Amino acid sequence: MKNNNEKIIMGFWEKLPNPFLVLAPMADVTDSAFRKIIAKYSRHGETNGGPHVFYTEFVSADGLDHEQGREKLIKDLRFSSHEHPIVAQIFSSNPDTVEKAARLCLSLGFDGVDINMGCPEKNICKQGAGSALIKNPKQAQEVIYAAKRGVDGKIPISVKTRVGWTENQIEEWIPALLECDIAAIILHGRTRKVMSKVPANWDWIARAGEIVRASGKTTKILGNGDVVSLDQAYRFAENYKLDGIMIGRGIFGNPWFFDHDKNTVSVKDKLEVLLEHTKLFLEELGDHKNFAIMKKHYKAYVSGFTDSKELRIALMDAHTLKEIEDICAAFQKEHPDILDEQIPC
Repeated sequence: MKNNNEKIIMGFWEKLPNPFLVLAPMADVTDSAFRKIIAKYSRHGETNGGPHVFYTEFVSADGLDHEQGREKLIKDLRFSSHEHPIVAQIFSSNPDTVEKAARLCLSLGFDGVDINMGCPEKNICKQGAGSALIKNPKQAQEVIYAAKRGVDGKIPISVKTRVGWTENQIEEWIPALLECDIAAIILHGRTRKVMSKVPANWDWIARAGEIVRASGKTTKILGNGDVVSLDQAYRFAENYKLDGIMIGRGIFGNPWFFDHDKNTVSVKDKLEVLLEHTKLFLEELGDHKNFAIMKKHYKAYVSGFTDSKELRIALMDAHTLKEIEDICAAFQKEHPDILDEQIPC
C-alpha cells in the first residue's frame, strides 16, 4: 500500500542538536533499569551529556498482539520521565501486528517508533523479521506503512537496519526505505552474514548518507558500529557526514559515557553504581528477567583496575543481591588502597 503522505513526520528528530547521540536498543541490556542508570549518570543538563535519544529493547509486535504475550512484554515498554525523547523499537514482518503495536506505543507516550530491520538472530530472521526484511524490500515497505498508520501521523517512524544480507546492498536498500518517508535511518555498518566478526564499514555508512542527502528528503541518517568513546562518536559524525551516532556495546559498564565532563571514575564509584544498578534491576524486573542478565554488566563494570579479575570471578558465582553486596563489601575491606584508583570512562 503506497503511503501518500507528502510531509515526513519528523517529530523530535528535527529538534536535536547536530550531531546527536542515541542509546542503542540492545536485547537484555537497555532495559528500564539500565536506562535509568544511564539517565542519572550521563544526563546533567541540556548542554552537558546525553544521550539525546533513548531506545527500548526490541519488542515483538506479534507477541504484543496476544493477551498473554502483551502482559509479559509490556514490561519492556516501561520508561521514566527522565528518558525523553524515547523510541519504542518493535519487530515483525506482519503489517497487521506492527500497526497494532505502533498504536499501542503511541498510547503509552513514546516519542517515536522504530522498526528493527537489522537483528541478525536466526530465530528472528526465520520469522521474516529483523535483517531478513532486507531481502524483501516490498514487505519491509508494507511494515513501515503499517507502523505509520498505527501512529496516525502523531509521532515519527524510523528504521534501524544493516547494509545488506550477505553483501553491501545500500544502493537499492536505502532508496527503498526512503520511499516510505521515514524520519530516520540508523545504519549498522555490517551485513547480516558477518554478524560482528569483522569491523563495521563506516565508508558504507557514509555512502548511505550521500544517498539520503541526494534524495532531498529530511530523513536523518545515523551510523552504528564499534564506537567506544564520546570523542570517537563526534569524530565519526563529522568525518562521515552523519546526523547522529548510535552507541551500542561501548556503553557497557560505563554509564558516564555521555557525560562530556567526566573523564575518569574511581573504583569505589564503579562498585557503588554496580550495586545501585543491581537493586534497580531487581525492583523493576526481578519478576520478569533472569538475574543472570546482570552478570554481563558485572563483567563490564569490574575491569581495568587492580585485582578486578578476582572480584569479577566472585560476582559470576553470585545469585542474589545479598551475595553481591557481601562480595563487594569484602573486596573493598580487603583492598582499601585501590578504591580511589581512577579508571577512564
